[in-house]
Amino acid sequence: MIQVTPSTIQAMVDRIVEKFQPEKVILFGSYASGKPTKDSDLDFLVIMDYEGRRLNQLRKIRRALNDFHMPKDIVIRTPEEVDKYGKFVGTILHPALKEGKVLYARD
Repeated sequence: MIQVTPSTIQAMVDRIVEKFQPEKVILFGSYASGKPTKDSDLDFLVIMDYEGRRLNQLRKIRRALNDFHMPKDIVIRTPEEVDKYGKFVGTILHPALKEGKVLYARD
């Protein structure tokens, strides 16, 4: 298992905030619950407005984090999508919002 420390996670969040000015960044999954395994990746929900296609924005964020050599899964949603779909069980948003840890929230 690659050693992932709280300071590494925070550095990744800081990079996302600096470059993309999201509304929120939420860590979810096994690292948020404190139970990562050797196969765990870092799961981030990035809530932000963006121009163009979601996939293009995802690529930009992944490139910005390219020097962090660990498995990561990044989910991007707009605030409107979170409001509309966040309460639906079966979506990725539901557990991320319910059990995730907010690591950044814009004032």
